[in-house]
Amino acid sequence: MKTIRLTIDGQEVFAAAGATVLEAAHSAGIFIPTLCHDAHLKPYGACRLCIVQIDGLRGLPTACTTPAQEGMVVTTETQEVQRIRRGIVELAIADHPSDCLSCFKSAECELLRVARYLGVEKASIDRLRRPVAVMPVDRSNPAFDFDPNKCILCGKCVRVCDEIQGLGAIDLAGRGYRARISTFAGQPWADSICQTCGECVERCPTGALTPKNPVAPQREVKTICPFCGVGCSIRVGVRANRIVGVRGAADSPVNQGGLCVKGRFGLDFVNHPERLTHPLIRKEGVPRSLPVEAIANGCEIFRQAGWDEALDLVAARLKEIHAKDGPGALGVLSSAKCTNEENYLVQKFARAVLGTNNVDHCARLCHASTVMGAQAAFGGGAMSNSIADIAQAETILVIGSNTTECHPIIARRIKHNVRENGARLIVADPRATELARLAEVHLNHRPGTDVALLNGLMHRILEAEWHDKAFIRRHCEAFQPFKKSLAAYPPQIVASITGVPAEKIGQAAEIFGRAGTAVVVYGMGITQHTTGVDNVKAVANLLLLTGNMGRAGTGFSPLRGQNNVQGACDMGALPNVFPGYQRVGELLVQTKFSEAWGVELNYLEGLPLTDMLAGADRNELRGMFIMGENPLMSEPDLGHARRAMGKLHFLAVQDIFLNETALFADVVLPAASFAEKDGSFTSTERRIQLVRRAVRPPGNARQDWQIIGDIADRLGYSMRYASTGKIMEEIAALTPIYGGISHPRLERTGGLQWPCWSDNHPGTPRLHEGSFARGRGRFHVVTYRPPAEQPSEQYPTVLTTGRVLSHYHTGSMSRRARVLETLEPESHVDISPGDAGDLGVQEGDLLRIRSPRGEITTKAHQDERVPSGMAFMAFHWHEAPANVLTNAAVDPAARIPEFKVAAVRIEKVSECLFGMGLLERI
Repeated sequence: MKTIRLTIDGQEVFAAAGATVLEAAHSAGIFIPTLCHDAHLKPYGACRLCIVQIDGLRGLPTACTTPAQEGMVVTTETQEVQRIRRGIVELAIADHPSDCLSCFKSAECELLRVARYLGVEKASIDRLRRPVAVMPVDRSNPAFDFDPNKCILCGKCVRVCDEIQGLGAIDLAGRGYRARISTFAGQPWADSICQTCGECVERCPTGALTPKNPVAPQREVKTICPFCGVGCSIRVGVRANRIVGVRGAADSPVNQGGLCVKGRFGLDFVNHPERLTHPLIRKEGVPRSLPVEAIANGCEIFRQAGWDEALDLVAARLKEIHAKDGPGALGVLSSAKCTNEENYLVQKFARAVLGTNNVDHCARLCHASTVMGAQAAFGGGAMSNSIADIAQAETILVIGSNTTECHPIIARRIKHNVRENGARLIVADPRATELARLAEVHLNHRPGTDVALLNGLMHRILEAEWHDKAFIRRHCEAFQPFKKSLAAYPPQIVASITGVPAEKIGQAAEIFGRAGTAVVVYGMGITQHTTGVDNVKAVANLLLLTGNMGRAGTGFSPLRGQNNVQGACDMGALPNVFPGYQRVGELLVQTKFSEAWGVELNYLEGLPLTDMLAGADRNELRGMFIMGENPLMSEPDLGHARRAMGKLHFLAVQDIFLNETALFADVVLPAASFAEKDGSFTSTERRIQLVRRAVRPPGNARQDWQIIGDIADRLGYSMRYASTGKIMEEIAALTPIYGGISHPRLERTGGLQWPCWSDNHPGTPRLHEGSFARGRGRFHVVTYRPPAEQPSEQYPTVLTTGRVLSHYHTGSMSRRARVLETLEPESHVDISPGDAGDLGVQEGDLLRIRSPRGEITTKAHQDERVPSGMAFMAFHWHEAPANVLTNAAVDPAARIPEFKVAAVRIEKVSECLFGMGLLERI
């Protein structure tokens, strides 16, 4: 990088070419006061405090907007400069409330700090004070308050909302003395398009924007956010063993200090009074089949127990089933919410202690298709690139991902790349999502037609010869059969299948085919289908065809839904692989793990989660141990799942709340949350990062790895470790892709991306550079197959499911976070305004939704993003569980259910005759 030399206050300073004078001064440790500067925002120059004297330049330019130049001589402190700076601050303070002693921001108020630095005097301020009308404080947002009386119009909040969040929920309105920060039309903050990310609150230099009920922390602990798979680093503020605040870690290469609404305002679930604090044992005579009804009728399902009694009972019942029915009658669920170390121990417990490979976790319901499809195409089933590659790609195809709601920090990178770098964005999604509105092309295909759409794009790319012939020749195989198969997907045929006009398909194909670098970003809109593996293979085909693998700004980017779903897969919490994706049944692998664990291991692949419940329904699976999963909210066809789980002879659940699945348990074990344990998470970009304990668990709750070890001990197998660091040492010894990972090294580096083969290996930000893990990338012939369930006269509407910004997974955590629950307190179904009009439905009307599997009642929400004939529901609310409706049909290879397509009938519940059950139907 080219550097320049300049002189600041007589000191020789070296700075990167393109740096501003302010950046050059700060890099040399020279303080220049400012109130509007932010290193993550564009230079603005609003506050004028950073004025400096520069030899050869007239006037006093602002250091934040003036580029540093070779040989420049800068003076930051002169009498004139100081006089003007004092005047600026005096004017700002003169209209400012004088309640500094009671203002929460006083200890870190930048205005106060600058005033002290400049020597501002009270007499000067009093001379400038004038009568000012007190403006009302906007307290409408559940997360923060806005006091316009304390606003100094630095513009940071407006700029961060525009430049970083890409939203523009607020702006500067009015002129002169009437200038103010305002939402559109001056509406309350809560009624605006604000997404409550809190970036404005974090950057406000005064007390104008403050969190509600703020509490100053005693200390901060750096750890990892427990929500989606992005892997944001956070600094948790702790006081009196409670989380009282959260900040993004500015030194994180992942989020660079940024957070979404869940990361910043959603962690108070840790302090929630409903946390499990003692083991619970089901009372005799209380049936498992109707726990919800039992609670509603005032029945106490459980009695409190001590740890010894509860663990003895779990061990005894598991041992009894093992002895009577064999290891195949037992199933174990691990957790994408728990650490790598805990997931490793759970799969080891299943295999070495219980003797079964019936171990799985929620990846079965989200990205099992990715693991299988990418493994076949590339030789590895994970994201090939880093998040940074998405931020520098020339073209981005987002398909099956509502990124702004499910992975907001990655969405920021996409929006910034489009707005600032001119990247070309294609979005393929049935709904007009936020990114779709930003896209150059929106391919609003019908749910379940992804293979046809992708094949249509590739047909046009081949036809126009935009494919990378050299890359295919050097790095790929099986091209000719694949090429021949695309003849069946000309644009007109694809248009008839997908509903996307042929012209749009051609336009998108040209953008992607001609791109110098391109990435495909996808989510569960691709994977949660009976054709999930085929969808993933089609994505892989597109990247191979255009040569967009193994280079900067390119890659295969599945976005993992939970904080450690990647790590749980890496740790072997799957029925067909040991840690590191080493295959069950392969002789060398079996021998290695048998010798390391000191037992003869079962060589037969186990049951995936979806087949475990089918086995329970057939009375073949008799007992289950579930850690940190909630299948009785997340499984499709919940009626069947509940019936199946009700037939189990024994169920133990280990969790932090008494969730819907725990209500079915015979024994409930209280576990520690992410904030109460040490270990590591692995993010969607394969980045392994340390999780650090910030607070103690409530009551007698314990860390998951310790509980598992105690049960193993009772079953005659020692799994005692001095720390989670020791568990990671065992993982590294047995798992080549984690071979260079240790807790001390993660502490030093801040995180490493696998594969990391040895102690001196730097990690791998980008896979498949030079060659693929399997040698050559393999094309696959993928044929379009329609979804398992089609709309009919009886069920004419297509229901698709997903998440909303303010909630997470089955709601057990996010619905116990005050801000998140206030923002989205109840279930609703999104339907188009046209369909609502046909039904005579108004906003908030009660609707009954039926599918061949069951029915639920929820409120109507008219959403212009949703096309006619389709409905969207999130699955976070137990009061109206969307998965009662979804189809349990699975991909034949990955065994992942088709959550994204279910045929339903929507019926308006007549208010006046609701009790009689009179319905108006569409």
